[in-house]
Amino acid sequence: MRELPHTHSCFVCGESNAIGFRLRFETDGRVVQTRFRPRREHIGFQNVMHGGLIATILDEVMVWGCAVATRRFAYCAELSVRFLSPVRPGEELVAFGELATNRKGRLFEAKGTLRDASGKSLAEAKGKYVPVKSEDVAAMATDFIGDARWLLG
Repeated sequence: MRELPHTHSCFVCGESNAIGFRLRFETDGRVVQTRFRPRREHIGFQNVMHGGLIATILDEVMVWGCAVATRRFAYCAELSVRFLSPVRPGEELVAFGELATNRKGRLFEAKGTLRDASGKSLAEAKGKYVPVKSEDVAAMATDFIGDARWLLG
């Protein structure tokens, strides 16, 4: 597995974002994954992780799945999440994401899954992503920590 770069400011992976998740992602060249444990601050209903935060993590792992497969960063255009089971604070989780379809470089479709330590699926997602314009990528890259050149070249 290869560690992916992260950023200073992102809510999901930003190391300087005091209220963010500060997650780290890795890839085998096709699938992207991250491991984490939700904290009490991440709940919606009592003792259940907020669904919007689950969707945020799945979005991030899928956008990285698109970047790894296409060497292009993208914005989420559409996101659909199916919640299968409550996610509890303190539970060890793994999120997976990957490109499902590349529509001629104009639209990327991705899929993602959130699983518990036993491998049980807790949430599944599908997303559509629109590539970032090449002239905007250089400015985005200034926020990266780690080597992103292999993703961009």
